[in-house]
Amino acid sequence: MKHYPLFLSLLLLSACSMRPTANPDSDPIRINQVGYYANQSKTAVIEADGFADNYRLLDAATRQVVWEGPAARVANSSWSDKQRHIIDFSTVTQPGNYLLEAGPYVKKVVIAQHPLHASVLAATKAFYYQRSGEALESEFAGQWSRPTAHPDTCVLVHASAATKKRPEGTVISSPGGWYDAGDYNKYIVNSGFTLGEMMLIYQLHPNYFNSLNINIPESANATPDVLDEMMVNLRWMLTMQDPDDGGVYHKLTTPNFEGFVMPDSCRQTRYVVQKGTAASLDFAATMAMASRIYAQFDEYASFAKQAKSAAISAWKWALKHPKTAYDQRAMNEKFAPAINTGEYGDGSFRDEFFWAASELYFTTGKAVYLYHARQNAPKGYTLPTWGQVDGLGLLSWLVQATYGFSPEADRLGNRYARLVIDYCDELIASMETSCYDSPYGNRPEDFGWGCLAEHCCGQGLSFLFAHRMTSEARYMTAALKCADYLLGRNATGYCYVTGIGQKSPMHPHHRISAADGIDEPIPGLLVGGPNPGRQDGIDYTSSLPDEAYMDVTESYASNEIAINWNAGLFALLGGLEAVVK
Repeated sequence: MKHYPLFLSLLLLSACSMRPTANPDSDPIRINQVGYYANQSKTAVIEADGFADNYRLLDAATRQVVWEGPAARVANSSWSDKQRHIIDFSTVTQPGNYLLEAGPYVKKVVIAQHPLHASVLAATKAFYYQRSGEALESEFAGQWSRPTAHPDTCVLVHASAATKKRPEGTVISSPGGWYDAGDYNKYIVNSGFTLGEMMLIYQLHPNYFNSLNINIPESANATPDVLDEMMVNLRWMLTMQDPDDGGVYHKLTTPNFEGFVMPDSCRQTRYVVQKGTAASLDFAATMAMASRIYAQFDEYASFAKQAKSAAISAWKWALKHPKTAYDQRAMNEKFAPAINTGEYGDGSFRDEFFWAASELYFTTGKAVYLYHARQNAPKGYTLPTWGQVDGLGLLSWLVQATYGFSPEADRLGNRYARLVIDYCDELIASMETSCYDSPYGNRPEDFGWGCLAEHCCGQGLSFLFAHRMTSEARYMTAALKCADYLLGRNATGYCYVTGIGQKSPMHPHHRISAADGIDEPIPGLLVGGPNPGRQDGIDYTSSLPDEAYMDVTESYASNEIAINWNAGLFALLGGLEAVVK
């Protein structure tokens, strides 16, 4: 793995060799374009108009037919007159390369013992390409190398964040971290959620994630690469805490979004803006988790202590300021310069209090945090998102229950497991009539801003937890089918991750990918996905919920990337690779 760019080049060449023999724009075959597990479910979907109900799977080398048959069932779209044939070739278990035939169309199918491992590497390495404040050398970044930009050693305290000890215009240093999305700003709320989801799945499968070598500058040290990469953002987050009172700034930002230029061409002044309850609690939860995880590694022992102390200080600030919402419009009416970048606003903090209290309880064992966790506990399970983080807290209780943290963790963990299982059972029932043989994508409300991460990956992660708590194979199968949807078995036929698959996004709403002069976008990035809301004003080719996607740079509503979305991809694909045999 030391020569990751070469590995990636081979992966891209493989993708190019897998294009259908007929016109790709009318290709009716929908498959997981990355690969199927040898001993798990394998289904494909055919846009059935004009095809006889008979399909074949051939050995790619010998052209010998290894499976032939009709569709297992026919499904009709809930919002159009389209009909799909679902074919099932799960009986084929021999790893290898195959050809799936549907009339004049042919598509390459891969079956392997660990088909998603390379995709996990790509999804993890993608965070490296989002690094701020350092040069990305060709040894590690390949053709996507770039010079240092946004050192953030001279960041101004915005008027909204001013205090007696740090008045407006005070210069602070806040280097490092990850660019949040397609833009060049850094946001605590989203960073906290991103790291929280990554550390959540890491705690379940540390051996697998510790084995990943993604070829980053820190690969030569004694700490696993995934922890080194997360540390880049964790250290930045620490700089966003006011050392005088423990409160955490909401974001580090320019007044306006930069244009589509490379990072080293940016010239706007950068600010830290208003401290807030959501930012402080998300920070507290993230640092509490990090303290537990990094304490196991000598290289980060001092950081683990610092993170625990920082988490407690942020928690105390939030208790004193329990309703300080980040309202950008109201802020701009009072202070200058006006800030017009991503808001990540939230006016309800019960979920943040629950998550932070839960993580601090697991880190300290103190009853006061258990009390607050119980006081703010959700009554049901909702998919984890940056704006609704109690799902992360609830799943964290399941992790601790499996490790026997305490009798209370066992009791509450079992109660919360029931909530997750009930949620998953309802989704599984929808697969019986699903057009794409997936628990995701069967309702119009499944589609919208960031849906592929917040809904599809979130559902898949929930299924992984249900499987862990019950050992029932149906939950694992459902998680696999969520991955199948992401990777190509869907209405558009896109594998929605850049740089992998046979048809993947080439023009994400991502400033670096658009401005670097390289045809291929930064690899391993999950795009937002179909969004019938079309907030970007682009003229989409389809308004159907599952087809409202455009692979153009201007389509920020469907084609932007974000670190929290990649965290969902990392959690789902990594969670599958860690357990599927």
